Amino acid sequence: MRSIILLSLFSLVALMVACSESFTDPRDGQSYDIVQIGSQTWMAENLNYEAEGSACPEGDNRSCSKYGHLYTWAAAQKVCPEGWRLPDRADFEQLIASAGGMDFAGEKLKSTSGWFKKGNGTDDYGFNALPAGYRLGSGKFDGIGGYAHLWTATETPDGLAHYLLLDFSTKAAKLSAFGKDEARSVRCVK
Repeated sequence: MRSIILLSLFSLVALMVACSESFTDPRDGQSYDIVQIGSQTWMAENLNYEAEGSACPEGDNRSCSKYGHLYTWAAAQKVCPEGWRLPDRADFEQLIASAGGMDFAGEKLKSTSGWFKKGNGTDDYGFNALPAGYRLGSGKFDGIGGYAHLWTATETPDGLAHYLLLDFSTKAAKLSAFGKDEARSVRCVK
């Protein structure tokens, strides 16, 4: 019995150590948790680097500390720190497959709190997706508490750009496309 308890404690400590990995952005000193999901290494937080073409959710500087910055697609292309990059559509397809497929990945990747109407996730992999919402090209903010939109580096043939959509009302994850002048969150991948 004692060896089982010790083994359980050892496993718990090992899990805590694995979850405590972080990366400090040398540009501004901000620290980000990182997580390994399948063969990919992801930031477990939205990027919060202030850059031209970025804004805080709802236009409120206090929101950036929780949700990170929102970026236009052009800004998103060059905002990840050295050694990291903006994921392309294939990266998100791989993430979704590692998290159980389109029908269930949303729930498994969403944070366990902060989502509207019992839309919280289980955060099975430590990805901790938060509903930062987005900013329309007109400058209007929307969707905070309800939607996580994460840019990809992939364009569509008609000049839009793909992003990963997580929604409070579903367990699914979806890849969609919108105009590049809108501002959305960024998760960097190695």
